[in-house]
Amino acid sequence: MTPRLSATVEAVLTGRVVDYTRPGSRSAIAKRAVEGPVAVGSDGLAGDEQGDRRVHGGPDKAIHHYPRDHYVAWRAEVGPHPLLREPGAFGENISTAGVTEADLCLGDRLRLGSARVEVSQARQPCWKLSDRFGIADMARRVQDSGRSGWYYRVLEPGTVQAGDALVLLERPHPDWPLPRLAELLYRRTLDRDELAAALALPLVPSWRKLFERRLEQGDAESWESRLGGPAR
Repeated sequence: MTPRLSATVEAVLTGRVVDYTRPGSRSAIAKRAVEGPVAVGSDGLAGDEQGDRRVHGGPDKAIHHYPRDHYVAWRAEVGPHPLLREPGAFGENISTAGVTEADLCLGDRLRLGSARVEVSQARQPCWKLSDRFGIADMARRVQDSGRSGWYYRVLEPGTVQAGDALVLLERPHPDWPLPRLAELLYRRTLDRDELAAALALPLVPSWRKLFERRLEQGDAESWESRLGGPAR
């Protein structure tokens, strides 16, 4: 029986690509709330852009959801940062209260407004968060905290707006809540039993390759490029 889970969308946010903080970098991380219905398609929300399509966006990262619930913890940790006054601090497309990573499993299928979406992967934070907040290790803090948010792929297009419901429809992998995956990604990186179990899941190609490489090489990949970014 599928557990009951529902929340109300507090904000729907989109952003345009602009020059960013480091030479040659571009980003749409500064997203703003949109009023009224927004079309949801296979590549995400209408009007939303990504600065580097090699690592952001695409069908497996169509929509980024970040819980507003985490903002209280961040204010306690980094102080009353101005970005934490409104949704969008973490570059999210969807902001809600009442649902966090602990409430979701990989592969969960949900109704988002009139669209149908699937939890495709957890977010792996990058250096652009550190530059956005002006805190050198912010990306590392997000990773270590487990408060990273997650991505959806879009199974059925539709529309979404503030006030719409987010409702869990199906849970095909109840043994794989997102914190279990985060534990495997960042702490129990070489747990062979866990890696083998994860490979039975419908992983996105990059995660499948990552876990297979760990099993084959007995070593974990470096995160320094993703967290530290290019030279300033």
